[in-house]
Amino acid sequence: MRKPKTSTSDTSNREGLLIGERRQRMLELIQRDGRVLVSELSDIFGISRITIRKDLDYLESKGLLQRSHGGALPRSSVLIDPPLKAKEQHQLKEKQRIAAAAVKLIQEGQCVLLDSGTTTTAIARALSGFTNLTIITNAVNIATELAETDFDVILTGGTLRKSSFSLAGPIAEDMIREIHADILFLGVDGFDAKAGLTTPNVLEARINRAMVHTAEKVVMVCDSTKFGRRSLSLIVPADAIHTVITDSNLPAEQEEAIRGLGIELILV
Repeated sequence: MRKPKTSTSDTSNREGLLIGERRQRMLELIQRDGRVLVSELSDIFGISRITIRKDLDYLESKGLLQRSHGGALPRSSVLIDPPLKAKEQHQLKEKQRIAAAAVKLIQEGQCVLLDSGTTTTAIARALSGFTNLTIITNAVNIATELAETDFDVILTGGTLRKSSFSLAGPIAEDMIREIHADILFLGVDGFDAKAGLTTPNVLEARINRAMVHTAEKVVMVCDSTKFGRRSLSLIVPADAIHTVITDSNLPAEQEEAIRGLGIELILV
């Protein structure tokens, strides 16, 4: 008598894993690699993408991972992009010291490019000592902060990301490519000497990359908790920036790695 076929919902793949074993293996891969893609998991386990999506949906329903377009991320991770308001109070004093150091790099009459984010918002608030600047930004909240100044304030245009009050997408990228900035202040969610500068959102990464290419001087601004971390989307390699401003809690190995790349490091 012929044995009935085993469906892909009962076993996993060429490795013969049961459903629970397969899902546990997926979680292990997410923790190891920082993300997984449906296409890659389908190849690894030798099962359909539909089954992989069902597995990921199930794991998300149990609070074990975060679904993303085309894959999944760890549940609690730098890969998850929290709202701007949730970030504002995190490392607040450090951000204020970083902002105070950042404005010392600016000269009257310059064109300053400000990325979206809480640290760059702190920089915008620290510009009160200047009278003649052109500010270009993709952050609606930063433009609002500077609305009553004498600066020329230019918004990039683009699609609004409500969680970050930032503008992204092709319109924003095209506008950035058409300008030249003297200095860019760029916030990131992760910095790794090997992996480079990263952020959770692919659209943010694209406009950030365009900003780096259009600026004469690129200054990365972020608190020390962002170092040694990798997020989903690459902005640029680490050696594409000129200066890093961060707080004095930066681990020694990260300081050594930054200086080893020939990047100016300002600790505050």
